[in-house]
Amino acid sequence: MQIEQLLKIAHKAGVAILEIYNDAELSKVVDHKADDSPLTLADKASNKVIMEGLQNLQSGYPILSEEETHASFEERKKWSTFWLVDPLDGTKEFINRNGEFTVNIALIENGKPILGVIYVPVTDTMYWGSNKMAFIKRGEADVEELKVNNSTTNRIAVRSKSHASPEEGIVLKKYSVIDSISVGSSLKFCMVAEGKADVYYRHGPTMEWDIGAGQAILEAAGGKVFIETSDKPFVYNKEKLLNGSFLCLGF
Repeated sequence: MQIEQLLKIAHKAGVAILEIYNDAELSKVVDHKADDSPLTLADKASNKVIMEGLQNLQSGYPILSEEETHASFEERKKWSTFWLVDPLDGTKEFINRNGEFTVNIALIENGKPILGVIYVPVTDTMYWGSNKMAFIKRGEADVEELKVNNSTTNRIAVRSKSHASPEEGIVLKKYSVIDSISVGSSLKFCMVAEGKADVYYRHGPTMEWDIGAGQAILEAAGGKVFIETSDKPFVYNKEKLLNGSFLCLGF
């Protein structure tokens, strides 16, 4: 499997999203899932592209996508390696039309993300990482390597636009944070990976597909992702796919 093929799949999914995002009528069509979370035509279009693309890779790996019927845990627990997909991370950002939504594809092996791809359709920016190396490509510009800041003082935190919490402030005080920026979706992982921020703390639940690609990229860039404020790593493919609070450090 070549990373170039994955990047093409993510880019094609982004194009499908933009076709709907840039259509005044189609972009307004919003359904709601059983948990009352929003579902747009762009979520569905991106999912279709990614599912077809990954299946055409003929890797033999099963796919766990937010927008597909999920296999039972009895079946999933047999998976040693699988694709973890969020076709449109930041659906609320899509609906709010701020451009801060992404396409997320991760490869999980033995409960850990070993490869991640995140594409930002509006800015045509691609992030990817594996094997302790992470990269970014902005439009037609040359590929650049990503490295975390490893700052020791005057750190910057990145915070959620849609899920801010009082607990964040308590955690951030521990890490010499002097300022913060807010962005949507998995872009927060990317901000830490490219050194624009140093700390990202998320209080409250996320799903595995929300963070798999971001964790892979951030760790490939030299960062760390922990459960809550412990030093315990995340484990993927749990019986319940819901995550608890977590902390990302770029040092």
